Amino acid sequence: MKLNKFANLMVIGLVLTIAASGCRKKPVNTTVLPGSRAGRVAEAPPGGLLTPGTGVSTGEGVGSTPSGFPMNPAGSHQGWPEDAQALKAETVYFDFDSSAIKASEQSKITAVADYLKSNSAKAVRVEGNCDERGTEEYNRALGERRAQAVRAELINLGIDPTRVDTKTWGKDNPANDPGHDETAWRKNRRDDFIVLSPPGS
Repeated sequence: MKLNKFANLMVIGLVLTIAASGCRKKPVNTTVLPGSRAGRVAEAPPGGLLTPGTGVSTGEGVGSTPSGFPMNPAGSHQGWPEDAQALKAETVYFDFDSSAIKASEQSKITAVADYLKSNSAKAVRVEGNCDERGTEEYNRALGERRAQAVRAELINLGIDPTRVDTKTWGKDNPANDPGHDETAWRKNRRDDFIVLSPPGS
């Protein structure tokens, strides 16, 4: 009788141990990016995880950006009329999975700096974008790095940091190209410039 009780307890213990440990499933439908490493994401994009289409304003808040330049006070350009066409020709494009500014794009940033120097009352918002590959979180962070890289370059060219806001769209603001190939993706790895004018100007 004691042996039966002991055997029953052993079986129950074994069943509970197996149930508690569970079984790990291999993730499916994941996109591995070149040069990426397995593990946890170091940090979420500023403002936490957002729903698609909202964008993240990364140039407004407190503290400093990764480049060391101070961020603008929250709402500093709130309500300023926006012009997405004035600097459309100066859109800066990036290589896959990169926020490094290519030498071929440098003249565009210089042109934006010259425009801001000639229009001292205006400001600009740099909006970082990515192609559709990769996760929402990864692309939010990459879009932010792209916008911050161009912001830092504008500041290095003599533009007051308070005149340059940033925003990341991740992959939620694609260019008008319905393709799912390199031709379309190349158009989405970009920074757009939105000119901000003081109200009433």
